[in-house]
Amino acid sequence: MPEFYKSRTTLQVLVFISAFMFRIPSVYATNDALTAQSNAETRAAIAEAERAELLARLPPATSKPLPGRVELRQFGAAGLVKAFDLARQLAGEVCTALPADKKTTVYEPAATQGILAARLVQDAIDRFVDDLGRQNKLLQQAIDTYAPQGSKAALALPALTAVPATLRAAADLSSLFKTDVGAEGLAYGEGARSLFVTALARQCPDKIAGLGTGYLGELDAKPYDSLLAKVRSLAAQRGELANQVALVQRLADAAKGDEKKELAALAASGGTLLKSADAFIDSLRAGETGERSPLFNAARYLGYAARTRDMLVLDFDLRLEGMTIVKDNLFTGQRLRLAGVAFLWYRLHEPNGGLRLADAVRRMTVPMEVDLRGEAVGGAFWNGKN
Repeated sequence: MPEFYKSRTTLQVLVFISAFMFRIPSVYATNDALTAQSNAETRAAIAEAERAELLARLPPATSKPLPGRVELRQFGAAGLVKAFDLARQLAGEVCTALPADKKTTVYEPAATQGILAARLVQDAIDRFVDDLGRQNKLLQQAIDTYAPQGSKAALALPALTAVPATLRAAADLSSLFKTDVGAEGLAYGEGARSLFVTALARQCPDKIAGLGTGYLGELDAKPYDSLLAKVRSLAAQRGELANQVALVQRLADAAKGDEKKELAALAASGGTLLKSADAFIDSLRAGETGERSPLFNAARYLGYAARTRDMLVLDFDLRLEGMTIVKDNLFTGQRLRLAGVAFLWYRLHEPNGGLRLADAVRRMTVPMEVDLRGEAVGGAFWNGKN
């Protein structure tokens, strides 16, 4: 090989080796930077985890009560004690404002809708009894007019007093008692309204005729017996109608011409009403109790309506909140400061809707410091007696 080519090849090899040797420090430098960054991120993550763990062990500076729930871990429910006391205090003030010449019932939307639905059920029963009675008279006139002399005994059928449950009403009456109306409290929970009306009944039982919730007199047998008697009357009318329809149909089968058409039309009209009565009686569910039985619910609310008739109606809105401040000290331990806030606005109506009186009040208690060892406040706070 010529000397020129040998020297050129040697030069290229030297250049390649030099470039490789100069590149090695830069690679090492990049790896060191990545390692340092990874270590820094790891240390930061560990520090953040340690900080979060430390914060989790410390009690918060403030703790708010949750609506409808009791949280004892951070004393969240403690402030509701003062709100409870405020509700009883306000109940006494409202009792003083209520007139003594007439009793008052508490307005409850669900109970009001129940009373209205019960009246619809009672009206429907009465209406069916009247319709069946008129139809029976009409069919009896047709029988007296078209029946051959001496054939009534042969046409007579046994009275059908049993109520067959062969059809279901298209619109179930139990839907009248299904409602989405409910009372909701704020901060204190759903019990705030029940607490207030119970405190009212405790403060002035001689002025309160009904609370609108809870027990409404289901054990009183008189309203149910009265409503059930109407259903028995309806069943009897239904049985008589079934007998009359059968007799008219027999006459229509034996008749001819216009007379046949007239009797057949009467029989068809009576049969339609008969099916409607069967479906209506079946939908009452007289053999059941609770929400599934419109008859039971109707009797329940009709009894309550009778006891609260012509009474004044108290409509109110109440908001109760309890404030809890937790103070933590390394040497003296945890201390509580409690306060209660109440907003109440109420209206007193005549039965016809006329306004008798109205007022809006608000109360806030001075924060009370409570030593968890039980030494900072008296025994009245701890046992709730007032």
